[in-house]
Amino acid sequence: MQTTAAKWNRQKTIDFLLRYAMYIILLAILVVVSAIRPNFLALSNILNILKQASTKGILALGCAGLIVLAGTDLSIGRVMGFAAAVTAALVQSVTYKSRYFPQMTQDLPLIVPLLAAIAVGVAFSLFNGFGVSKLKMHAFIITLGTQLIAYGVNCLFIEAQPSGTAQALSTFNQTFKDAAAGDLVMGSVKIPLVVLYFLGLAVVMWVVWNKTRLGKNMFAVGGNEEAARVSGVNVARTIMLVYLIAGVLYGIAAFLEAARIQSVGANTGINYETDAISACVIGGVSFSGGVGTIQGVVIGAIILQAINFSLNFIGVNPYYQYIIRGLIIVLAVAIDVRKYIVKK
Repeated sequence: MQTTAAKWNRQKTIDFLLRYAMYIILLAILVVVSAIRPNFLALSNILNILKQASTKGILALGCAGLIVLAGTDLSIGRVMGFAAAVTAALVQSVTYKSRYFPQMTQDLPLIVPLLAAIAVGVAFSLFNGFGVSKLKMHAFIITLGTQLIAYGVNCLFIEAQPSGTAQALSTFNQTFKDAAAGDLVMGSVKIPLVVLYFLGLAVVMWVVWNKTRLGKNMFAVGGNEEAARVSGVNVARTIMLVYLIAGVLYGIAAFLEAARIQSVGANTGINYETDAISACVIGGVSFSGGVGTIQGVVIGAIILQAINFSLNFIGVNPYYQYIIRGLIIVLAVAIDVRKYIVKK
């Protein structure tokens, strides 16, 4: 009996460590950084972490559905970069002499650049979705190709400026900056609007995942595509809809990111897919398919940014930061695989 009880307790401990490993690592990092720099957990730093995590978190909300389908998206960063460039071209100040569209004499309603960015995201995502659902291509291959296509199109778009130069698109109108990158002032506290947008979209996606037929079908397809098809799920339609939603979120993220960084160039969005996918995996979305939660994705995005911010805060060499972030990604995937093996 004691041996059985000991084994049961040991298994419970392993399960606990596997489930909360990334949270334990984050807590350890926060304790160490706080010991080195006591002001690390100041409210201003916490808000800064949330602000920096928000746009990548929105990308992760879109990418998470694709991973639940046992796929991925390597084109996220470049697609977002092109959508951000389109946004930037449409929101430049009309008083800026080197603006992309010199014929514009007044600021466009914000819905126009937002819809343009969403259209870019949706177009590329549906292209990926068609390749996966209809042509039966692996998501890794089709999105890798789309990554290159989006980057090439973005470079051509930026080079097509009337000025004849490939300079970064900047000098945005004040209305855009206030709406997309402003703050909600509550007394002495300024809460970045982008954080509220991120949390609002997370609530919407929670409803989609947990309270709609699409959400149920998505998990069914990701868990066992053949069984889902036999049970009457339209697999191709489900995949296309999940990619469509991802594209919408990529466009919104691009719109907000353009306002946050204030300047959009050919390399905008580089490696964003790494952060988005990492946030999903850290948040418990399994590459095995059929497993994941929206709250996990949100927490994963915040954890990843908190780690990045803390390393910068204590002055860790940027090259070491790449190594540490890479190890964290490998560890997160290893834990995910281990959890899958234990379940089997």
